[in-house]
Amino acid sequence: MAAAAAQLPAAWDGRRRRWYIRKAWVTNGSGSGTTGERRWPDWAVAFAVLALATASIGTVNVLSYLHDAGRMGRRVPWWEPAVWEGSSCVVLLGLAWIPMLIVARLPPEGPRWPLGVLAHLAATIPFSLLHVGLMVALREAAYALADEDYRFGGGGELIYEYRKDVLSYTIYAATFWITRRLRQKTEPRPVAAAGQDLFEIDEGQRLIRVAKPDILCARSSGNYVEFFLADGRRPLMRATLARVESLLAGAGFVRTHKSWLANLAHVVEAVAEGSGDYALRLTDGTQVPLSRRFPDALASLRANRAR
Repeated sequence: MAAAAAQLPAAWDGRRRRWYIRKAWVTNGSGSGTTGERRWPDWAVAFAVLALATASIGTVNVLSYLHDAGRMGRRVPWWEPAVWEGSSCVVLLGLAWIPMLIVARLPPEGPRWPLGVLAHLAATIPFSLLHVGLMVALREAAYALADEDYRFGGGGELIYEYRKDVLSYTIYAATFWITRRLRQKTEPRPVAAAGQDLFEIDEGQRLIRVAKPDILCARSSGNYVEFFLADGRRPLMRATLARVESLLAGAGFVRTHKSWLANLAHVVEAVAEGSGDYALRLTDGTQVPLSRRFPDALASLRANRAR
């Protein structure tokens, strides 16, 4: 891959101080876009599923409300339940990134799952408050257009909405996590070429053997190191980042931050953030910090770009 990349042009944009390094796609069967086909990211697939389910449930709720109101002899304009359900669904989908982000950062497996559970529980409060606040604003705007007034209840309504929001939050988080797990199981794993240098990631109960070029970066996480692999997996190994750095020596990895190790072959962009620090973007979109405290990494990156 390095040889292919060396034959491709690299450009320097002096005004914004960015490096753009074009890399050749390598067909390895992984799900990160290196098969020659761009695939939807996990969050987009999960969001599509949630959008379809949320729209379906909202439609059924509107029709059920109108049906029940008709049976009881009440005349309700169709647009009112449509506004109630529509405003709630739109806001919930707009907030879906919150549980997805926490699942991505703190997946419910591995040694950090208790921290993830606590993070989710804490996030349900702002999630619900944002949902209620934005939902009410949309309803008030819709009612104003119809020359009507909308009134939201007091604290009792907040508690009622919070109970429902916890359920919605749980469903959203679970859908994203299940989507990631299912897609990882169905993705073909990269097969190392004969003689290719392998690295063993010991997760405790299982051992993962991966080609070193398929490791995008590694991040210190307490007593563990989290690896970002080309096929989307993020296994954890109990080790120090210094130990991992020594094991990957000579394979194109550089220490960019006290908590990060990056594979130069996967760096496609470096953006200056001021004070000598940079943000590196990898081939899968991961952002890796490059601290001014690690000048050797910056020098290696420039040398790699010049080849």
